Amino acid sequence: ISRNMFQGKLLRITFKLDFYILRILMKQIRIISQTRRFFLSLIFFYSFTGTLLPAHSQAQAWESYRGNFEGTGYSPLTQINDSNVDQLSLSWSYPLASQDTEGSSQANSQATPIFVDNVLYVPAADRVVALDPTSGEEIWSHVLGSGRPSRRGIAFWPGDENNLPRIFYTSRRRLVALNAATGKIDKTFGQQGEIDLITPYLSVPLIYKNVIVVGANTPKGADGGIGNARAFSAVDGEKIWEFESVPQPGNPGNETWEAKSWMGRLGANAWPFYFTVDEARDLLFIPLASPIPFAYGGDRAGSNLYANSVVAVNIFTGKYDWHFQTIHHDLWDHDPPAPPVLFDIPSKSGTIPALAVTTKSGYLYILNRENGTPIHGVAERAVAQSDVPGESTSATQPIPIVTPPMAKVSFDTDDLVTEEDTSRAHAFACSQLTSQIGKINNQGPFTPWSYRPGGTGGETTLLFPGLTGGPNWGGPAFDKDSGLIFVYATNIGSLGWMEESVAQSNVPYALKTPKFRNFEVTLNGQRMPCQKPPWGHLTAVDSATGTIAWRKPIGLTTELPQGRQQTGRPGRAAAIVTASDLLFIASTDDNQFRALRSSTGEQLWSSDLGYRGNANPMTYLGEDNNQYVIIAATEVLLAYKLSE
Repeated sequence: ISRNMFQGKLLRITFKLDFYILRILMKQIRIISQTRRFFLSLIFFYSFTGTLLPAHSQAQAWESYRGNFEGTGYSPLTQINDSNVDQLSLSWSYPLASQDTEGSSQANSQATPIFVDNVLYVPAADRVVALDPTSGEEIWSHVLGSGRPSRRGIAFWPGDENNLPRIFYTSRRRLVALNAATGKIDKTFGQQGEIDLITPYLSVPLIYKNVIVVGANTPKGADGGIGNARAFSAVDGEKIWEFESVPQPGNPGNETWEAKSWMGRLGANAWPFYFTVDEARDLLFIPLASPIPFAYGGDRAGSNLYANSVVAVNIFTGKYDWHFQTIHHDLWDHDPPAPPVLFDIPSKSGTIPALAVTTKSGYLYILNRENGTPIHGVAERAVAQSDVPGESTSATQPIPIVTPPMAKVSFDTDDLVTEEDTSRAHAFACSQLTSQIGKINNQGPFTPWSYRPGGTGGETTLLFPGLTGGPNWGGPAFDKDSGLIFVYATNIGSLGWMEESVAQSNVPYALKTPKFRNFEVTLNGQRMPCQKPPWGHLTAVDSATGTIAWRKPIGLTTELPQGRQQTGRPGRAAAIVTASDLLFIASTDDNQFRALRSSTGEQLWSSDLGYRGNANPMTYLGEDNNQYVIIAATEVLLAYKLSE
C-alpha cells in the first residue's frame, strides 16, 4: 500500500468520530446562517475523505449532465410514480441571478445540476455553488472575479490518491478547477487552478477517468482550424490530444474539401452541450457542426468532412475510429446539436451495441456504435439542387428508411393553417403573411435557398425545419426498460433567399431573410406558426424496430380558444425518464413543467414555473429519503418532491 493511500485511510478513521459529533450538534443547535454554512462546508470536506454516512449509489445520484456516460437521461428511481406524481409540489428554490450589490444580472440558465455524495452543484449567473440538496441552502459559493461560468453546467472529478475531488467549469477560454468540498480554486491544477483553452467552450466538460474533454465555440473574426474537440488531464491540465474536425493535408477526409477549401475554414466545431462515452470500448462520440458560412458553399465543393457528422474516437488518444455524416455539404446549419444516446438492442443474433443521434434537419439516425453502420437502413435520396451561381449542392442526402422524421421536413399549400385549426384571427394574420412572402419555394427535405439576382423579385424558400432546427441541444432520452427513444422537436419554418453579397464580403452570395424571418405571426405576445399544428411534439421511437411508438404535442397556445390550445410549443431542451414509467420535461415556451407516462405520452402532472424551463431536468434521492426532481427555470432553480 502506498504512503499516500495509507494517509488517506488514516484520515478517514481520524475524522469519522468528528463527523458524527458535528452532525449531532447541527441537528440540535440553532446557529446563524453564516456559521451553519461553515459547518456544512466542513462536513462535506469530511465526506470527500470518506467520513460521511455511506455515499449514495450511482443509481440514486446524477453525477453528470445527462446522468451517465451513455447520455440516456434515465434514472432507476421509482419513489415518484404514476400513482402519486400528481402530488408533487415545490420543496425549495434557489435564485440564479447574480448577487452583485451594484445590481443583479440575469442567469438565463440552461443548466442541469449534478448531484454527487449528497451535494448539488450548479452554475449561476456570476458564480458556481454547492447546495444542500434537501433545502437548497448554500454550502459554498465561488464567485468569479470576472466573466461568467457556462450557463449550461459543470463537471465533477472524484480525485485520486494525490488530489482531492474537484468541480470543473468553463468560462469562455478558461477551464477552472475548484475544490469540491470548499469551492476554493484548486491551484494544483494547471496554472494556479486553470488552463487557457485558447478557443472558447461555452458548455459542459466531460470527465472520464482522468480525461477532461471540451468542445469549441468558434468566435467571430477568428482564423480557421479552431473548432476541434480537445482533451486535457484532470490531474494537472496538460493537453492530451486534439481531433481535427476539418482534416488537414495528409489526413483522411481532407479530399472532401476541394480546391484547398479546408484552409482557414471555420465551423465544423464541437459546440454541443456535452459528450457521450462507450465505457466498454473507450469510444468518445463527438457531434460536429456545420461549416462557416453555412448558407453558401460554392467556395467549399465536396461533402466537407467531418462537418455535420458524429465521429467516434478513442477517448484516451483521440484516434479516429469511424464517422457518420448526417448532411453532405450543409447549406442550412442543420448540424447534430447533441451527442448520440447509447443503448443496446436485443436481437435473435445477439445484442447490438447501438446509438441514436438527432439532427436539426429533423432526422433520427440509429447506428451500430461499433462501426457507424445504420441498423434500420439509411438511403441516399436525390434532393433539389441550388441555382445559386457556383454552388455545388450534394446530389443526395442520407435519409432513414424506416424511422420517420422527428420534425416537419416539407411544406405545401394544404399545410397552411385555417380558422378551423386555430382561430379566425390567426388564420387571417397568416394569410396576410403569405401574401407578403409571395411565391414560396419548398421542394421537400433539404430544399436549397432560392436565388434572387440583384436581391429583387423571385421566390422565397420556406425551410422546414427552420434555422433553429427540429430537435435541438437537449438530445434524446432513452428508457432501458422499454427500449424507447424520446425526442423533442419544434416545427417552425424559416424564410430566406440568396443574393449577391455586399462589397468586401468573404463570399459572393449571402443568405437574406425578410423582417419576419420565421413562418409565424405574433398575436397578443404569443408566437404562432402559420402551418397546421403540432408546433412542437415529443416522439417515442422503438429502438428495436425504428418505428414510432407514440407522438404527442406538448405545450399550450393559450391565445387560442379552449379545445384548440393543445398545439404543442417550441422547445429545445430534452426529457428525462425514470424506471417508474415517467417522463419529466419542461422545454416549451409556455413555462410549464410536465410529467408524462413514458409508455403512452399521457400527461399526468404539470406545474407553472413562472419562467421558461429551457433546460434538461434531473432527479436524485436526498439524504431525507425523498426523491427530488430539479429544473432550472431561466432565473431560478426549482426542486419538487412529493407532498408531506
